[in-house]
Amino acid sequence: MANPIVAIVGRPNVGKSTLFNRIVGDRISIVEDTPGVTRDRIYAHAEWLGKEFSLIDTGGIEISDQPLVTQIRQQAEVAIDEADIIILVVNVENGITDADEQVAQLLYKSKKPVVLAVNKVDNPERRTDIYDFYSLGLGEPYPVSSVHGVGLGDMLDEVIKHFPEEKTQPADDTIRFSLIGRPNVGKSSIVNAMLGEQRVIVSDIAGTTRDAINTNFVGDDGQKYTMVDTAGIKKQGKLYENTERYALMRSMRAIDDSDVVLVVLNAEEGIRELDKHVAGYAHEAGRAVIIVVNKWDTIPDRDQRTMTDFTNLIRQEFQYLAYAPIIFVSAKTKQRLNKLPAMIQTVEANHQRRIQSSVLNDVLMDALAANPTPTVNGKRLRVYYATQVAVAPPTFVIFVNDPDLMHFSYQRYLENQIRAAFDFTGTPIHVIKRKRK
Repeated sequence: MANPIVAIVGRPNVGKSTLFNRIVGDRISIVEDTPGVTRDRIYAHAEWLGKEFSLIDTGGIEISDQPLVTQIRQQAEVAIDEADIIILVVNVENGITDADEQVAQLLYKSKKPVVLAVNKVDNPERRTDIYDFYSLGLGEPYPVSSVHGVGLGDMLDEVIKHFPEEKTQPADDTIRFSLIGRPNVGKSSIVNAMLGEQRVIVSDIAGTTRDAINTNFVGDDGQKYTMVDTAGIKKQGKLYENTERYALMRSMRAIDDSDVVLVVLNAEEGIRELDKHVAGYAHEAGRAVIIVVNKWDTIPDRDQRTMTDFTNLIRQEFQYLAYAPIIFVSAKTKQRLNKLPAMIQTVEANHQRRIQSSVLNDVLMDALAANPTPTVNGKRLRVYYATQVAVAPPTFVIFVNDPDLMHFSYQRYLENQIRAAFDFTGTPIHVIKRKRK
């Protein structure tokens, strides 16, 4: 089941983005320091008291050539469309404004759960000023300081109360995979070509797909699949037609609900910034990934060297996806599309792979012998043992004498040794360092 979606709305300068970053915490830096991933973020994964959710900062949805109040209202409409719970941020310094009242009225009519956060309550004297905000009709106002992190616990406690009950998914062997990418890279065409029928409307106008369409089918070998062709745009109008970020946002839920993500690129147009943005979310979500280069039939004078050059470009631009296999296809001619199901099965199997502790530790000892642990300020890192604690993605905990002594580069070395010993093609792996108790 996909994570609940929480959206942060409010007028400018009330501290939405600061609150967003504070809730997300250091998770936002997972791919941020990797070359090729843009830093601005409007959608991220977060967690509170063991409950995972996805967080939207609607302030990042740009709506140009619109009066301010209209922009805020449209951002609130996006939140109402996409979110399960909404956090309305207001500012204790300014009191209630016309824009606050308009958005509150819109949210009240939506019947969606709303948590009212009164920001910039940086000292106890200001707490008495929050009671004015009861007049918005959205229930109890929660005093917070997004800069200092004060009051966020009480507010998030209220947020997670509104999460839908988790339903236990029936165990079966169905592989869920989604196709993500910029509008008009040919996602729907790939869907139709794989299914052999016109299941999804295809046109050359970017943003034709209006809703995520789940399609169940069975492969020639009997493997069951659920394919999600991610929606580009839901509504008519300038915001929904021109805002690529809104299209991106609608792909996130499908990523969360997938086992495998196919990142679709357009060979004609090359690699764009939004491609890297989209792929970064799939990586951060810990999903298995295949990079699919579509419209390869349109490249003139293509040969093995052309493919090698494009592969090298992908590896350069998507360094954090070094584990992802690349396939060059044409939805129009169906070139190589028959290889996709087998690739999906392979990366999903690797995504679920478990390694026996004894075998894992043999690999670890060989790695330590080949490249001994470093010494930091006269103290040597000691690595005791490792164990796998999770799959999807495979996650390993390495127990050491002092986690601070393990530099990022040595942790990456151990990760590479694990990859060299076991087939984790197509899946990220997480290596966590812990102090042995």
